[in-house]
Amino acid sequence: MSQLWDFSGGIHPPENKRQSTSRPIRMAGIPDRLILPLQQHIGERAEAIVTVGDRVLKGQTVAEVTTGIGVPVHSPTSGIVEAIEQRPVPHPSGMVDWCVIIKPDGEDRWCELQPVPDYKLLERQQILQRIRDAGISGMGGAGFPTDIKLRPPRDRKVETLILNGAECEPYITADDMTMREHAAEVVAGMKVMAWILRPSKCVIGIEDNKPEAIAAMQEAVQDTQIEIAVVPTKYPSGGEKQLIRILTGLEVPSGGLPADIGVMCHNVGTAMAVSRAIFEGKPLISRVLTITGEAVQEPGTFEVLLGTPISNLLAMAGLQTSKLSRLVLGGPMMGYTLKTDTIPIVKTSNCVIAATATELPAPPPEQPCIRCGQCAEVCPMELLPQQLFWHAKAAEFEKAEHLNLFDCIECGACSYVCPSAIPLVQHYRFAKDEIRTQRAEQLKSDRARERFEARQARLEREQQEKELRRKERAKAAADAQAQKQAEAEHVVAKGDAVDSRDAKAALVQQALERKKAKAAQASGSTLQATPASEEKPDIEALEKQLMQAEAKLSTMQGMLDEAKEQQADNLDKLERAVAKNHDRVERAREALTEAQKRAGSEPAAQLSE
Repeated sequence: MSQLWDFSGGIHPPENKRQSTSRPIRMAGIPDRLILPLQQHIGERAEAIVTVGDRVLKGQTVAEVTTGIGVPVHSPTSGIVEAIEQRPVPHPSGMVDWCVIIKPDGEDRWCELQPVPDYKLLERQQILQRIRDAGISGMGGAGFPTDIKLRPPRDRKVETLILNGAECEPYITADDMTMREHAAEVVAGMKVMAWILRPSKCVIGIEDNKPEAIAAMQEAVQDTQIEIAVVPTKYPSGGEKQLIRILTGLEVPSGGLPADIGVMCHNVGTAMAVSRAIFEGKPLISRVLTITGEAVQEPGTFEVLLGTPISNLLAMAGLQTSKLSRLVLGGPMMGYTLKTDTIPIVKTSNCVIAATATELPAPPPEQPCIRCGQCAEVCPMELLPQQLFWHAKAAEFEKAEHLNLFDCIECGACSYVCPSAIPLVQHYRFAKDEIRTQRAEQLKSDRARERFEARQARLEREQQEKELRRKERAKAAADAQAQKQAEAEHVVAKGDAVDSRDAKAALVQQALERKKAKAAQASGSTLQATPASEEKPDIEALEKQLMQAEAKLSTMQGMLDEAKEQQADNLDKLERAVAKNHDRVERAREALTEAQKRAGSEPAAQLSE
C-alpha cells in the first residue's frame, strides 16, 4: 500500500501468540459425539430436516433456514442422528439451545460433491447460491451470512475489497496459521469474491507481527492485482471499522455499514471456506482453531470439525486440570468465560484459552470511578465510555443511545486500562440488550395496536355497511308501500262504488270481513234463511250483491295478473284478497240460491249468464 492511516485510541497488550505458532496445524480428528447447534450465525435459527435414527453422510445438510436470513448446517462426518435436543451452546450467558447430536460411524463417507472447475462460466447468482448452500458465514466476527454480505445494495458499488488478516487480539493465531499454510486457498477465495463484486482494489491487511504469514501471502498473490498491506500492530486494528480506516482513510458512518462508503471486509478464514465450497464443492464443516494457555502442555492450532466438544480439544492439547483456573472462549479482550468444557465448536469459534490463576487472574473488586479519562483516550470509536457507563448503570438507556452506544465494538480497551477495575464492557452489553428488548417489546406493542385498530376499522366498516343495507331495505319497503297505495287508488278509480270515499272504506273493510267470517265459523254460526211464512227474501238485493261481488272479483283477478307481471312482492297479498272476494261470491251465490228455492225462482247461475 502506498499510504496507511491511523485510528484513534488503541492499546498494546501482551501478545502471547508464539505459544501456539511453534507447531503446524494439526487435525483434531473425529470425536465420539458431534453436537451441532442450529444457531451458529446471525439471523434465523436453522430447522432440523433430519430425525432421530437417520443415517447421514459427511457434508449432508441436517438443518435448513427456509425463511429470513440464515445458512444451513451440515454434518461434519458420516454417522447416525442420535438425538435432537437442547444442549449448552457458546454464549456468555451459558444458555442452552437446540442441537443435532450425531454419533460418527468412523467411515467418514462424503455425500456427493459438486465442485466448479471454472466458476466464471456460471452466473453470479449461481455462485452466491453455492456459497449460501455451503453454509458459509463470517468466521472472524458475529457470523453474518456471507452470501448476503456479498449482495450489496445496487446503489452502493464496492470499490475496495478487504481481507482481514490482522488478528490483533492476544493469544489468537488461527488466521495467522491459515495464511501460512493455506495461502493459495485464501487468495483463490478472494478471487471468487472479487469476481462477484467487481471492486477496483483488493487488499489483504496483515499486522507486522506475522512475518511468516506476510511472506506466504505475498508469494500467493504474485501475478495478481491483490495487494498485501502490512499494518502496525495495535489493538484493535483487526476491528472491521479500524482496519478500513487504516487501509483507506475512510470512516464508516455512525450506524452505517462499510458498503455505505464503498468498502467490504471479509475474514481470511471465510475466504478459504469460499474457495473450498466452489472449487471442491465442500460445505463449511470444519474450521481452524487455537488451543492455548498455560494450563495445556501442547498449545497449538487445530483444524476442528464443527460440533466437536471443547473437552476433546483440551485433551489433545494436554490439559493439566490441576493448573486450570479459567476457560475462555475467544481472546482475553473480547472472549468470555465458559462454565463447562462440553460446549461445542461452532463456525465463529476461533480460540480457547485454558488459563492458570496467574495468567488470567480474577479481576480485583470494582472501585468508584475516579474520572481519569483513560477510557476515552484508548477508545478506538472515539466515544465517551465514562458517560456511557453512568447512563447504563442508571438505566438511562435513551441517553446512552444518544451518545452512540451501539457504535461500541466491545473491544474491551476501556476495561483494560481502567484503574478502578470497572467492567465497562459488561455494562455496555447490558444496556444494549435492554434496548434491544425494549425495541422488541415496542415493536410487539405496535403490531398489537395496529391489529386492534385494523379490527376496529373493520367493525366500523361492517356496521356502516349493515346500516346502509338497513336503509336500502327501508327505502324498498317504502317504495313498495307507495306502489301498493297507488294500485289501491287505481282499483278505486275502476270500481263500481258511487263515492270514492266509500270505495276506499270498502277496500279497508276487506281484511276485516274475512276475519269476521272466520270468527262466525268458529262460533258455529251459519247463514240460515228466514221461512217464507215469516219473511219474503229480497231477491233483487241479493242479485245486485252477487253482481257487485262478481265485478269486484273480476277486477281483483285482473290486478292479480298484472301484479304477477310487475311485482312479485304483492302477489301473496293480492291472492289473499282474491280468495276473500271469491269466498264472498260463494256465500252470496249460496244465499241467493237458497232464497230462489224458497221463492220458486230461476237458479242464480242463469242470471250470471
